[in-house]
Amino acid sequence: MLRLALRNILRQKFRTAMTLAVVVFGVVGLILSGGFVADMLVQLGETIIRSQSGHLQVLKAGYFAKGGRSPDQYLIDSPDALRQTISRLPQVDDVMLRMNFSGLINNGRSDWPIIGEGVEPDREARLGTHLKITAGRQLASTDVNGILLGDGVAQMLKLKPGDTATLLLNTSEGALNTLEFQVVGIFQSFSKDFDARAVRIPLAAAQELVGNPKANSVVVSLKTTDDTQSVAAALRSRLAGQDLEVKTWQELNDFYSSTAALYERQFGVLQAIILVMVLLSVGNSVNMSVFERVGEFGTMMALGNNGLSIFKLVVAENLLLGTAGAFLGITVGTLLALAISAIGIPMPPPPNANIGYTAMIRVVPSVLAIAFAVGMLATVAAAIFPASRVARTPVADALRQNH
Repeated sequence: MLRLALRNILRQKFRTAMTLAVVVFGVVGLILSGGFVADMLVQLGETIIRSQSGHLQVLKAGYFAKGGRSPDQYLIDSPDALRQTISRLPQVDDVMLRMNFSGLINNGRSDWPIIGEGVEPDREARLGTHLKITAGRQLASTDVNGILLGDGVAQMLKLKPGDTATLLLNTSEGALNTLEFQVVGIFQSFSKDFDARAVRIPLAAAQELVGNPKANSVVVSLKTTDDTQSVAAALRSRLAGQDLEVKTWQELNDFYSSTAALYERQFGVLQAIILVMVLLSVGNSVNMSVFERVGEFGTMMALGNNGLSIFKLVVAENLLLGTAGAFLGITVGTLLALAISAIGIPMPPPPNANIGYTAMIRVVPSVLAIAFAVGMLATVAAAIFPASRVARTPVADALRQNH
């Protein structure tokens, strides 16, 4: 049956080429679009991780839900001991402490409300490779009273590197505290909203401002992002009963989850469109081919082949076509993805973001499998109706087509 099907395919070179072209086009479209979406999500995730949240954060229980307005009420009692516990995990690259606070920044003429982070400068510089410094430089461990401003804060107060600014906030006891800082740099993250309110100062300066030597969060940087869920599970097990919560970068950033869900729905719609396109195009080609060969099938039935054999032959021909087209599409799609990735696709900043990026087409095994299945199954499915119709045609009617 397969030998006969292969012989029929090779005999009808033009129709075979047309059908293969449709299948290859559909498979390549799925590979390129799926790889593009996968790259967007990977790059967005890495930008979030390496400009703001890290891979994981360990927080005082309740801080994520309620601590934003009063971070001084959710301080970790022994952050250094917790850092040592986390550092023992082999997947961990670095662990850093942060002190969060809110208050006002003053440039000598006006105030602006801010959300601040006290950070360990050298560790944060290693993590924050996607934090773009637009003026000045990163905070350094020698910057005792240095401050890094979000781009929106700097624009609002017309501050630049070298200028001085004063932070005002309430201590954990309720008193008002102020410290003067020198602007060392201005940064952009992936979020305009964050940059419009955010400032960073050394951890020791934040602890002095707040009047407390503790920290709000322990930020964990991993060697590979793929280890996030396994490390989170391990930490939750180790820290059970310690009034702490472990949050992954996805949980800390609702924006990413909603964006990923949106792109996945869009890709699902695209898969459906390509499936229908291949079905209709291949179905039309198969219909014409079967109609032209009715006399041939009539002769086969007159020689003793039943309708089921004819049905199987037509389906087998399209199974071979679909498989060949899917393999060819996978090959062409993968080569195109690698070629486009080598060149790169310049992309503008996403909505609510400041930073553009260079997109690639990732070769994702699951996308390759889906593309192959869609190409092959759509081709087979397109053959079922015309194959069943010709199989039910009476022998006499089929033989008349030979005249």
